[in-house]
Amino acid sequence: MRAVLQRVTQASCVVEGKITGQIETGFLVLLGFEDADTIEDLDWLAKKIIGMRIFSDENDLMNKALTDVNGSILLISQFTLFASTKKGNRPGFTKAARPDIAIPLYEKMVEKLSSLLGKKIETGIFGADMKVSLVNDGPTTILIDTKNKE
Repeated sequence: MRAVLQRVTQASCVVEGKITGQIETGFLVLLGFEDADTIEDLDWLAKKIIGMRIFSDENDLMNKALTDVNGSILLISQFTLFASTKKGNRPGFTKAARPDIAIPLYEKMVEKLSSLLGKKIETGIFGADMKVSLVNDGPTTILIDTKNKE
């Protein structure tokens, strides 16, 4: 699993002209899956996202987590995080999980993050053509890959 975590002051997702999810202070999380991902990976990543201390404290140091700032999450599925760019200029996506694997993991991640955060997780629509807007605060963008836990 790969996640791109962006600290935002606002973010939204629009599908076919309708807002499917929007937040103010919090994280826009772009999330990609591969076939080898497990529930253990999902649990580890969810805890990592919730615990990530990248919000400023009173000394303007990155010291506060999402819960400390009453932040929210907009979670967007993004299979292109597993693009292979080794050959040529057209990316390949054979490492990305097929929908029959990715959709249940995505839905489980929504549940897990909601449980850990104690509030509803805003989302896009899996597989849809989404228009995602954000104001990246900082800018602060963190890449997390469950294959790099150690």
